[in-house]
Amino acid sequence: MNSIGLLLILVIYLAILFFIAHWSEKRSHSKWTNNAYVYSFSLAVYCTAWTYYGSIGVAAESGLNYLTIYLGPILIIPTWMIILKKIIRISRVNKISSIADFISLRYGNSRFLGALVTMVCIFGIVPYIALQLKSISDTFHIVTKTESSANIFTDTTTYVCLALALFASYYGTKYVDASEKRRGIVTAVALESILKLIFFLIIGIYVTYFVFDGFDDIYQKAALLKDFDKKNTIGGISNGINWFFLCILSMFAIFLLPRQFHTAIVENNKENHIRTAIWLFPLYLLLFNIFVFPIAWGGNILFEGKGHNSDTYSLLIPQLFDNNTLTVLVFLGGFSAAISMIIVSCISLSTMLSNNLLIPYGFIGSLENASQKKNNRRIVNSRKIGIFSLIILSYAIYRIFILDYSLFSVGLVAFVIIAQLAPSFFGALFWRRGSKKGTITGIILGFSVCFYTLLIPFAIGLTKSTSLFIQEGPWGITLLKPFQLFGLDYLEPIPHAFFWSLLINTFSYMAISVSFSGNYRERNYAEMFVDIDKYITNHENAFIWKGTAYISDIQKVLQRFLGEDRTKRALTIFNLKYNVDKDITTADARFIKFAENLLTGHIGTASAKILISSVIKEDKISLPEVLRILEESKENLIINKKLTDTSNELKKISVQLKNANLELVNKDIQKDEFLDTVTHELRTPITAIRAASEILHDDEDIPDELRKQFLQNIISESDRLNRLIDKILDLEKFETGKQKIYLSKNDISRTIKNTLESLQQLIKNKKIEVVFEESSSEIKAFYDEERIVQVVTNLVSNAIKFSANANGKIIISIIENRDNIEVKIHNNGKGIKKEDFEAIFDKFYQSRNQNVKKPIGSGLGLAICKKIIEHHKGRIWAEKEVLEGATFIFTLPNYNTAENS
Repeated sequence: MNSIGLLLILVIYLAILFFIAHWSEKRSHSKWTNNAYVYSFSLAVYCTAWTYYGSIGVAAESGLNYLTIYLGPILIIPTWMIILKKIIRISRVNKISSIADFISLRYGNSRFLGALVTMVCIFGIVPYIALQLKSISDTFHIVTKTESSANIFTDTTTYVCLALALFASYYGTKYVDASEKRRGIVTAVALESILKLIFFLIIGIYVTYFVFDGFDDIYQKAALLKDFDKKNTIGGISNGINWFFLCILSMFAIFLLPRQFHTAIVENNKENHIRTAIWLFPLYLLLFNIFVFPIAWGGNILFEGKGHNSDTYSLLIPQLFDNNTLTVLVFLGGFSAAISMIIVSCISLSTMLSNNLLIPYGFIGSLENASQKKNNRRIVNSRKIGIFSLIILSYAIYRIFILDYSLFSVGLVAFVIIAQLAPSFFGALFWRRGSKKGTITGIILGFSVCFYTLLIPFAIGLTKSTSLFIQEGPWGITLLKPFQLFGLDYLEPIPHAFFWSLLINTFSYMAISVSFSGNYRERNYAEMFVDIDKYITNHENAFIWKGTAYISDIQKVLQRFLGEDRTKRALTIFNLKYNVDKDITTADARFIKFAENLLTGHIGTASAKILISSVIKEDKISLPEVLRILEESKENLIINKKLTDTSNELKKISVQLKNANLELVNKDIQKDEFLDTVTHELRTPITAIRAASEILHDDEDIPDELRKQFLQNIISESDRLNRLIDKILDLEKFETGKQKIYLSKNDISRTIKNTLESLQQLIKNKKIEVVFEESSSEIKAFYDEERIVQVVTNLVSNAIKFSANANGKIIISIIENRDNIEVKIHNNGKGIKKEDFEAIFDKFYQSRNQNVKKPIGSGLGLAICKKIIEHHKGRIWAEKEVLEGATFIFTLPNYNTAENS
């Protein structure tokens, strides 16, 4: 493909990324941009051009060594639920926007330490960015079949750098507060992560199944090549130790690389997104490695003896078979891997550069008296200049140094440099004794060892075997040979430098920290970091400060960066949170910490401390006093937690008592109504019996026909009275557990049919149509037939009572399910009110929706039905979604006894 065509594709691709970033910024709260999957895929910024191309090169040249870069993160990722969550919480409450802020804040908010960490990151990452530029340049020339140009104005990489600088400076510096979420950048990076994985899988499938005949075919042909077996084993103990150190190195990298800290910590919106990341990110790494071996050894087979750069096999193979489309797709995947790393790294480094170097050591004095608009413009411009400067510096390194090295080698050098932050970083999380002096000493000594054993040899050139410094050591002292320091000769250069630098770094950090105690501020932050879960809700309470400060002075400082409106809102939030009187003029320790946090996102932790300190007067506090205050603070936290828990328990109990009281009141009301109804029901038959009896007693000459009628009334009213008493006794037996049911095998269809026959006269009197949808087969189940007849009788009687006065209709159906038998009884009368659905089965409840006048019944029928069905291990309810009338349903367990009739 010609250069113009590929450049046009790149322009279109970058335009799409601009659009995605812009769209995401506008919809920052949309579920499409703010979800666990976007977060998880953005973490794949770890997979740079080194992963995309370099892993293939390593697999082709040295076999399985490439796996160590993925094994480390995969092994450590399960701990993210503890470690990463802790880091996120610390960063969120302290408005931390970079790893430099994180480390410097923990060790007493040290300006020098923040600058030191920034310089270490720049030393480690700028060559790494140059590595990405090298990959773009090399692969561009492979795809276009052109030669690289010594003239920067005709070098395509120059213009790619400018485009990336514009993109990163626009979307990366959109917010003055560096701790703000950049949804546009994150979404664009997530999209690039998906695309580079898809393109890599496509080339892998193409090589494995179209160029060759599967994995076995590649393995059998590769096994014939020289040193195949040797390269594809871990080897002896020395190789195993090399693997171990490389795995530890990559474990540290997944936490410490500025781009990983930015995507995993700064851009995290919700802690529960980690739950998705701990399985999706390892899966992503696994998928990326499935086809590394086939592409690498497929390339070795196809290009044996041709001297091609093995890093670029994924491009050379489709190009060999004239598959231009696939070649371009693979190039776009590598381009995505490179630019996502460049963009995120430049944003994070520019934030560190401005907040930890330029502002605290440069123009912080000019920020003290300028307006908010000028301050914000200067901060944003400093970050934009930082991004451009970093990319230009990376481009210069790429042109001068990186051209002679492989992707894998430069990437590992960056990892070793960044690993110098590991002791102080993890010590900040778990060790209270860690001090600023120990941290500074450890980082400087560790970096010095790294510089001696790795950076100087790389600058001289690894291929220069004639270098006396490398071969014999300085001044001919063999114990000081950079690759065999103190006679350690079985480690490769990267593990060797990592081992010695980290050993000296860790030992110095721990020894100095134990020997020289830090100041009170360090110990204060140590408690706040190590025990973050205790202070997460009110972390300002844990901040120790004594002195004189006025809210008005601090407010003026805040207004110069936040503006008047935002400052007022912040003060209102603080007053509400801690119940502080707005008329108080003096500031306490909580307000000092609150103010520093507000400024941290704009100018960094160290500069925030400097500005606030300029308007307050702090008294020195002795370390024993700090420990005493911290102990009191812990006790207060424990007491407050207990009080809060007790208060919550009391609230729950109060709510329960209130509900119980309301229930008792309702039950009392229902019982009164029930007693009133029962009294009425009992009085009615008794009054009728007494009246008829008095007439018969007083009038001996009453005609025989009339006498028989009165006697019949006495009998029917006595039966009515007996039924009411039976209902009350039945309910009492069910509630006390005295009532027994006698199960037998019965046909539910016949039971309902027999029940309807006994109600025929009542049905005819009301002129109601009853439709019984009988089953074509017997539906047998175990139940107490007498009791189920009682249930059906009650439900059908109610249906008769409440059916429409004209054209009344009752529909009865049986549905046989796998687990139960369902009986449905529907009438076309008035429906059931919403408030009655749950209450109609209560024993004292009577519906207010009856379309007949009193007597309205005892309110016991449905309560007894419910008890009977529950004793059969079934359910009974009124269906809610009914267009007309009311539908009652009850179920009986199906014992799989259905038989054909």
